[in-house]
Amino acid sequence: MKHRTIAAIAFSSIFIGSALVGAAQDTTPPPPPKVLVIQREYLKPGKAGAIHVKSEANFIKANTDAKWPTHYIAMDSLSGPTRALYMFAYDSLDAFGKDQEATAANAKLSAAIDAASLSDGELLTRYDSSTFVYHPEMSLHASVDVPHQRYWEFTLFTIKVGHEKEWNDLVKIYTDGFKDVPDAHWAVYESNYGENNGGEWAVITPMRSLAEVDKGFDNGKAFFDRLGDLGGQHVAELAAHCIESSQKNLFVVNAKESYVDADWAKSAPEIYGQH
Repeated sequence: MKHRTIAAIAFSSIFIGSALVGAAQDTTPPPPPKVLVIQREYLKPGKAGAIHVKSEANFIKANTDAKWPTHYIAMDSLSGPTRALYMFAYDSLDAFGKDQEATAANAKLSAAIDAASLSDGELLTRYDSSTFVYHPEMSLHASVDVPHQRYWEFTLFTIKVGHEKEWNDLVKIYTDGFKDVPDAHWAVYESNYGENNGGEWAVITPMRSLAEVDKGFDNGKAFFDRLGDLGGQHVAELAAHCIESSQKNLFVVNAKESYVDADWAKSAPEIYGQH
């Protein structure tokens, strides 16, 4: 696994591991993974692009040489600080733990990853990793054709302590309000381990193109029109009571830094064809 035995971040149905292969072989997209591990690398000015791609190639080579079964998708930020995300998916926390143990037990792989981490670290200002747990009851139309999703939108919500009920009620209004909108989809994950766990939630939406963002604006307006003035006021009050802060950012898949199953990559040549 990338960066010693640490994993990495993302949304709606990534997914990787066995689900990655399943997405390539089955016309029905798999559901989102139960556990999503997210890694973020913040890059020094001027150290993104080809320089970072070359450095990340060392991790891909280490995993490829070891024929490592745990895959990951890489993404670059299109908003906010210059950073890269590396997204891993697991069926359970136990599966995540066993992957770490297996990596540590493989001396050759561990040494290669350590060497790659040392070199890559020279390009970074910061690195962190978080673990998120999927909440299907808060998600909507979350099973999507992930290999063909080029853009990923992440919205992080920090919920006030003691206001979980209002948060649950707020999400329920949105899932009910968009359930009949076929092109509306998202997956919701709760932060379980990491710097901001204990009140941080990630709403992740993968997209084939940014035209979906434009469509989302129209869907959002229609949603509030259906709610009416009183319903809109209720949503605003719930949000004010339970949300401490929120931030939305956009990322694009970086195929050159991704370590994905070959068959899975072949299913989306428009994204991974230059990989």
